[in-house]
Amino acid sequence: MTTKRTPFSIAEYDRRVAKTRQAMAAASLDLLFVTDPSNQNWLTGYDGWSFYVHQGVILTLDGPPIWWGRYMDMLGGRRTCWMKDEYILGYSDDFVQSTERHPMQDLARHIARLGFSNRRIGVEMENYYYSAKAHSVLEAELPNATLVDSTALVNWQRLVKSDDEIAMIRRAAKISEKVIRTAIERAEPGLRKNDLVADIFHAGMSGVDDIWGDYPAILPLTPSGLDATAAHLTWNGDKMQSGEATFFELSGCHNRYHAPLCRTVFLGTPPPDMLEAEKAQIEGIDAGLEAARAGNRTCDIAHAFMDILAKYGIKREGRMGYPIGLSYPPDWGERTASIRTEDTTVLEPGMTFHFMPALWMDTWGLETTESILIKDTGPAESFCDMSRKLFVKP
Repeated sequence: MTTKRTPFSIAEYDRRVAKTRQAMAAASLDLLFVTDPSNQNWLTGYDGWSFYVHQGVILTLDGPPIWWGRYMDMLGGRRTCWMKDEYILGYSDDFVQSTERHPMQDLARHIARLGFSNRRIGVEMENYYYSAKAHSVLEAELPNATLVDSTALVNWQRLVKSDDEIAMIRRAAKISEKVIRTAIERAEPGLRKNDLVADIFHAGMSGVDDIWGDYPAILPLTPSGLDATAAHLTWNGDKMQSGEATFFELSGCHNRYHAPLCRTVFLGTPPPDMLEAEKAQIEGIDAGLEAARAGNRTCDIAHAFMDILAKYGIKREGRMGYPIGLSYPPDWGERTASIRTEDTTVLEPGMTFHFMPALWMDTWGLETTESILIKDTGPAESFCDMSRKLFVKP
């Protein structure tokens, strides 16, 4: 057997599998097919840029998980999955982008071989990586099975992090600090945005000391001026200009674990309304962190922040954060609980969130955020050590 290079102990993976099986039993599932690459990694350790083809993890109520995918990626599975090679399966390349056959036909044969062709099978229907075609083929190939929507079943098991996972996020946070500092230090009028992003990438990939940088699940978001009035814009070749704010929404990544961090830089003299909003945002973040205590709810964090904004007469809509940890593109969020006024998820020690109360106004954007850890007692801890303010460069 080839040497494995999994970042966690077998005991840690056993813990994760056991938690997932408890959730499967509660949902009366006999078998779960997991396609989200983050969930695949969390259960098996599989790590490869192969999620553009059909692949997944087969989990029953006993025995090791089975990783299934393209044959050439099966070889990567033998390097990164903790299970023995016999639990890592590959389908032939003639299934890839074929109009005559589909990989789900191969998957169905394995499910039938295992004796589950007429059982309750969970699938992640609301998932980037499980297509309508895949579902229809699997349904046709397993006519006696009951396919059950089990979207986010595994995601919810990931919500409370183990000590080993928290240690991994702390390492990612060191890189997050570095990439944000690099972005702020390099920002100046006349600098092409793509050149700035190149420096950000270099800082993230080179890492900090022996903490090597992995690729983040989201590319650098670095809009300036009017572009910063919108979320999720990336970059272009324009030059940075005096009189504009640029927010940096970035994250270090280590072994697929993230610690997102956002800060904003203004080149020149900020307008008075931005400075007033800065006060409100920072005061609101302090209030949110104070409310982010075990036993409270995610909505309590949101209400604490929104109450401060109301005091300043600032209106804001949308959620203010989400759980973070292990992830692959296109998102570093875990897609479960949300920090918003209507979400009543109870906070538990070991939960980790990106508290993200950004402000996008008519002529500028202001992002100051923290990745946080819910503690046994007291308010949440920020993973990153970075001044919480609008950075001004005259």
